[in-house]
Amino acid sequence: MTTNTPVIEIRDLHKSYGTLEVLKGVDISASAGHVVSLIGSSGSGKSTLLRCANLLEDSQQGDVLFCGEPVSWKGNGLSRRPSDRAQITRIRTNLSMVFQQFNLWAHMTILQNVMEAPVTVLKQDRAEVEAAARKYLAKVGIGDKCDVFPAQLSGGQQQRAAIARALCMEPKALLFDEPTSALDPELEQEVIKVIKDLAAEGRTMIIVTHDMRLAADVSDHVVFLHQGKIEEEGPPETLFGAPKTDRLRGFLSATQPT
Repeated sequence: MTTNTPVIEIRDLHKSYGTLEVLKGVDISASAGHVVSLIGSSGSGKSTLLRCANLLEDSQQGDVLFCGEPVSWKGNGLSRRPSDRAQITRIRTNLSMVFQQFNLWAHMTILQNVMEAPVTVLKQDRAEVEAAARKYLAKVGIGDKCDVFPAQLSGGQQQRAAIARALCMEPKALLFDEPTSALDPELEQEVIKVIKDLAAEGRTMIIVTHDMRLAADVSDHVVFLHQGKIEEEGPPETLFGAPKTDRLRGFLSATQPT
């Protein structure tokens, strides 16, 4: 991978569920140290695009590249599948996803949740992983919660634990799918602060968000999706400050806080 090779690149991506075409030829890329935000109305294809980037969903056409390496496929159309399972596992371990609903294991302590994947998937030394897990939990502001269970935490604390779990994999990029939409406004700010800190560190991130202020504050590039296509994209100061299309202007006016 050369210095200007994107960590994640998607070219002409098409995704359908049966006869419903959700993505209709989308191109995005995230270079090392850059933050790309995906915005748009519900049903515009944002989360589906993120899941295709992480290979949680199979696409029907187009290319997905990780650090310049294209995913290899077999079959065509709705029967297209990745052809190299080892490649998919390798790529996924370098792309950590943070979901809307936290997805923590209820029967494990917070520390065990954060340690599980590096120990079981990456086969890393348990003592080293524990040290890293404690470091990342402290980094997101819940270092004192290692021995409690998810149900004992607020939603904001659970989401910060999920971010620590993602960081403990030492990924090349972080993918966030509406990381604050399940939270009350007060708890939302806890998570936003962590995401802003990660952006300031130069982490590579793709963020699907309904929070226009977050997108404006942390992004190097913003993509506005509408009905499975990119309607407009560019730096946040351009998209939010001088939108070119009526559709984006209408979307932004509808999402402004009252």
